[in-house]
Amino acid sequence: MIVLVAIALTVGLLGCAFQALKPPPPKICGSPGGPPVTSPRVKLSDGRHLAYREFGVPKEEAKHKIIVVHGFGSSKDLSLPVSQELVEDLSIYFLSFDRAGYGESDPYPLRSVKSEAFDIQELADKLQIGSKFYVIGISLGAYPVWGCLKYIPHRLSGASLVVPFVHYWWPCVPANLSRESLSSLPLSDQWAFRVAHYAPWLFHWWMTQKFFPSLSFLSGNNSVFSRSDLEMLQKLSEAPSVGQEKITQQGDHESRFRDILAGYAKWEFDPSDLKNPFPDNEGSVHIWRGGEDKIIPYKLNHYIAEKLPWIHYHVVPDYGHLLFFESHLYEAILKALLLGE
Repeated sequence: MIVLVAIALTVGLLGCAFQALKPPPPKICGSPGGPPVTSPRVKLSDGRHLAYREFGVPKEEAKHKIIVVHGFGSSKDLSLPVSQELVEDLSIYFLSFDRAGYGESDPYPLRSVKSEAFDIQELADKLQIGSKFYVIGISLGAYPVWGCLKYIPHRLSGASLVVPFVHYWWPCVPANLSRESLSSLPLSDQWAFRVAHYAPWLFHWWMTQKFFPSLSFLSGNNSVFSRSDLEMLQKLSEAPSVGQEKITQQGDHESRFRDILAGYAKWEFDPSDLKNPFPDNEGSVHIWRGGEDKIIPYKLNHYIAEKLPWIHYHVVPDYGHLLFFESHLYEAILKALLLGE
């Protein structure tokens, strides 16, 4: 009898553990019981849908076509502070989209640096924006841009990585530098990224359990923001962007958690091995970071920029991670990318 009880308890505990580790099924847009589809979408070759938003001048008239890649916990509806005057002067067409699992784009359990790059290429082809385009990746949205530089460099007119994500397990980065950079983060963030990299099967439980803190900026820890970031957060709270309620409507795991898992997985390439996609200076690649950014340790991006001297490396003093919400800085990012200024 004791053996039977022990077996039953063991099976029960294993069942509970399995349920805790297993992510809930996604609430897919347009499916029975799922959120409605309210945005234009394209159907990809594998059957998934990507929701998108177009703005700026019409693509048929545009001189410059830019695909904007949103960051963690964001969407195609991210409002960027560019003036209509500049858009018309430079003749810019913008295309933003919900990355897999975010907003109204279908989830993709196999999402990766590579799949994100090819999603961008297929979206561009479905919307017929031309053989070449620019990409701007913001924060965690920079890893799809690294993917573009690796897998579809022939499609790029230029690229900007703005306050870009860094991978603490890139082989090219000296181990002591990676350890130093990771250890500069709050302890909760260090463990979240370690779990994502070393034990992805455990990540959903880690992000939803109540025993230990997970990501600091999801738990309301404002110490990770600089003074300028806090000021910007206050401004943004007074005029929130449209569509915020849709960002994680298909599930936290399918949107934010899988985003982190894809970024911190083992990549098929090392950024330091990339070749200059513009050897004749017909385009350019840029990294922009805030001098006061506490979320992204500066040393790793600085190291990558030194290894790849064809990348234009910009440091903006007195600004933090949210510098792209400053109109004069975002316009400077555009002018550097499009005009080389």
